[in-house]
Amino acid sequence: MKLWEIAHSRTGDKGNIANISLIAYDMKDYDLLREKVTSQKVKEWFGDMVKGEVVRHELPQLGAMNFVMQDALGGGVTRTLSLDMHGKGMSSYLLDMEI
Repeated sequence: MKLWEIAHSRTGDKGNIANISLIAYDMKDYDLLREKVTSQKVKEWFGDMVKGEVVRHELPQLGAMNFVMQDALGGGVTRTLSLDMHGKGMSSYLLDMEI
């Protein structure tokens, strides 16, 4: 199944750091997300787009996780040649991950 079937996502950025939230539509799916969507899996999924560390923060009371990805925006909004300078499309890309 694709993540978009059981969760939604939002993205933020600060400098060269992307911040992606993953929120279960239904709390019953949170444990599955915790098991399948690890920092390592997210880092592998994004491949060369994310050059730095990926740290996962859990928010079980919200059925959510937040991934902070270092060196993920080509140097930041004012320095990158990327078409998606703010990394907003990264949340949609994450939701396409198969679990």
